Amino acid sequence: MPAGPPRPTLAQVAAAAGVSPSTASKVLNGRPRISAETRRRVEAAIERLGYAPTTGPRAGTSPRSVVVVFRTLADVYALRVLEGVLAAARAHDTEVLVDVLDTPAGGVVPLSPTWLRRQAARHRTGIVVVTSEQTPEQEHLLRSLDLPVVHVDPANPLDDATVSVGSTNFSGGVQATRHLLGLGHRRIAFAGGAPTFQPSAERLQGYLSALRGAGVEVDEALVRSRAHTFEAGVAMADDLLALAERPTAVFAASDSIALGILASAQRHGVRVPQDLSVVGFDDTSAAVSSAPALTTVRQPVVEMGRVALRTVLQLARGEAVDAHHVQLSTTLVVRESTAPPASSAVDGQEGI
Repeated sequence: MPAGPPRPTLAQVAAAAGVSPSTASKVLNGRPRISAETRRRVEAAIERLGYAPTTGPRAGTSPRSVVVVFRTLADVYALRVLEGVLAAARAHDTEVLVDVLDTPAGGVVPLSPTWLRRQAARHRTGIVVVTSEQTPEQEHLLRSLDLPVVHVDPANPLDDATVSVGSTNFSGGVQATRHLLGLGHRRIAFAGGAPTFQPSAERLQGYLSALRGAGVEVDEALVRSRAHTFEAGVAMADDLLALAERPTAVFAASDSIALGILASAQRHGVRVPQDLSVVGFDDTSAAVSSAPALTTVRQPVVEMGRVALRTVLQLARGEAVDAHHVQLSTTLVVRESTAPPASSAVDGQEGI
């Protein structure tokens, strides 16, 4: 079989950019004191030539290092995932580096081609990506660089060759909605994240499945999708509570959204759970300390971080994984934010 074309070298990148090989190496490794114009020329040459660093085997080297990329660190969920990653990293003598997608202007954006090549040049053992989307271009480059990657709660569906760790989102949506149905609620609203965010979409499907299974007609006016944030929860609850016929319960696709719903309810003089029952999803520490304490679907977020770190090390060693899409079980945790509806119209309908 004829050999393929030779791989571009760093010297060729340097020549194409009109700089020395040492300067090209500094750009690739993110060294300071390189002008913006020089950096731009080198990165353009890397893209044009398709340069991929020759990294050699990373498994078994010391120290091992894994980069964890978050969409944001401004929520409890992310910090709990990181807690699990760090716990597993300590057990496996692995260094953890953290990057976020909302980087300041001027920085190299995580998961961009330049950023990925930089991680390969620095001999990273692998990458863990949390609640972010992977494009086909990123997938192709990661494979060409031989950089193992594991996704935690990926934002978009992944092919069977890509490894991910998540929870049983659909089942959790069913559990939350059936709990509210069992209390006698029929006007149950859903407040979710972006429609394109896969975990939220799966929780929505669980909600819809539970309603249909109970013979309850889905009212599209009660379905809201915005973002997994406190502010989005406030906005969605404001809309729902302004309806002529309010919901008697809300299933929120995250605890952050649920906490925003509690705040909106308080502002509107709506009592929880006497006038409105609320169920969240995640079981963060805030769910316990909220007033009232939040009924929620517990997903093993810390364990998801542990599994992701262990799995990326397994991939780096060239070992097969048991499953490419791991889903850990969810559990409903009943606290004080849910109760039977006040309306007598639903009396006697418990037991679903």
